[in-house]
Amino acid sequence: MLVIIKSAPDVPEGKQGVKLARDMAADICLIQNAVYFAHRERLEGFPGAVYILDEDCSLRGLNSKQLNKNIRKLDYGGLIDIMVREDKVIGAF
Repeated sequence: MLVIIKSAPDVPEGKQGVKLARDMAADICLIQNAVYFAHRERLEGFPGAVYILDEDCSLRGLNSKQLNKNIRKLDYGGLIDIMVREDKVIGAF
């Protein structure tokens, strides 16, 4: 399962999306302001795969040095590929 999160870490919707993904052992894809979850300390211990839209990351001035090392960058085509591959997709918190 894939959970797509668009809300920033400081709003309830963003936190709810990450909690849902943890509880369901799902992977997450961070888009829009949710890319701020990708900072090193915010997703520490997250059990699933974490994807981030590279374009949204660049638009917000985040560079690879600021991100958790396990984050996998995607373009929009890559996101579509993952969505097709997953059995369920939930979004966008």
